Amino acid sequence: MSVVARRYLSVFRMRFLLLLQYRTAAVAGFATQCWWGLIKVMVFAAFYRSTVARQPIDFAQAVTYTWLGQAFLALLPWAADVDIAEMVRSGAVSYERLRPLDTYFYWYARSTAWNLARAVPRSLLMFAFAGLLLPLVGLGGWRLRLPSGGEAAALFAAAMCGQVMLSSAFVMLLNLGCLVTLSDRGVNAVAVPFVLALSGNIIPLQFFPSWLQRFMFAQPFAGLLDIPNRIYFGGLRGAVALMGIAHIVVWASLLVLGGHRLMRTALSRLEVQGG
Repeated sequence: MSVVARRYLSVFRMRFLLLLQYRTAAVAGFATQCWWGLIKVMVFAAFYRSTVARQPIDFAQAVTYTWLGQAFLALLPWAADVDIAEMVRSGAVSYERLRPLDTYFYWYARSTAWNLARAVPRSLLMFAFAGLLLPLVGLGGWRLRLPSGGEAAALFAAAMCGQVMLSSAFVMLLNLGCLVTLSDRGVNAVAVPFVLALSGNIIPLQFFPSWLQRFMFAQPFAGLLDIPNRIYFGGLRGAVALMGIAHIVVWASLLVLGGHRLMRTALSRLEVQGG
């Protein structure tokens, strides 16, 4: 591993370990996600019980999709990095220019650690709750099921690695918006509806009209939730699953390249007032 890569890895590791200490926040977030997950499962149960029409995914897949969405909710990029937003407000962002690191990739490493440190403990708790506890209390039909097979599990792991890359690239765009507008409120408010609706968090993207399906699969937000979830329960298999993973990686790469260029432009025009 090169010296430069080790520096960014050290940045990631230090912030990840620091943020893992906030256990109370993780438990509180987990409890909230359990509540909303149960509400969404109940809605799906009522929907499937009341319809005789053939649906794009069955009830068990919809339930698994829901719990996966709740497990990895913290990975969705609907807010700029709170520490970077505070640096922008205070003017401390000017010190970022003095670091012997590329500012974009330094922030990218920090944002990746921020995403994962919030998601890892909550996802582990969610798998225990939805996969183990619900069957024990008689709600086996509402449980989070295991991947459809070993191949699906391996492809899902690869998709999640790409998802983390893509999510961090989106967070970096929000950080850039915060840097340009001097506030995170506007960019966060704009990001939330797009992320929730187009990632599949509100409803699986397969439930959108058939004439929208190609667009829904091609747009970048699908890689944040829908594609990994469909790979998990076998909705995407073989070559189609590999295409889904390639879709995530390509979009992540494009957003990183574009974000890096925008970062250079934004920093070249950065002005800090006060003293």
